Amino acid sequence: QVHLVESGGGLVQAGGSLRLSCAASVSMFEMGWYRQAPGKQRELVAMITRGRRTNYGDSVKGRFTISRDNIKNTALLQMNSLKPEDTAVYYCTGRSIITAPATWGQGTQVTVSS
Repeated sequence: QVHLVESGGGLVQAGGSLRLSCAASVSMFEMGWYRQAPGKQRELVAMITRGRRTNYGDSVKGRFTISRDNIKNTALLQMNSLKPEDTAVYYCTGRSIITAPATWGQGTQVTVSS
């Protein structure tokens, strides 16, 4: 069974930076984050495959960078130039193999004050 443990997040002023990390209990085909703000649908933030192919949501391109350590089964999300609209609960997610259903972490709150 796959488990994802998230860390990071918190409160930061607009223009600041935060970093999220996600540790998986097994090797993952792909890992990344989605986020959900109050009253809004969950949306893609960034995903990265084992081969380090990345996919970013349009709203974070150029500001967020995702990376991973395949030996440690961890992913990192560096978030720069944060905006109040980045405020949301960020959920780590991933799949151990391409055909597996997604596993979700517990979520971590990111709050950006103006």
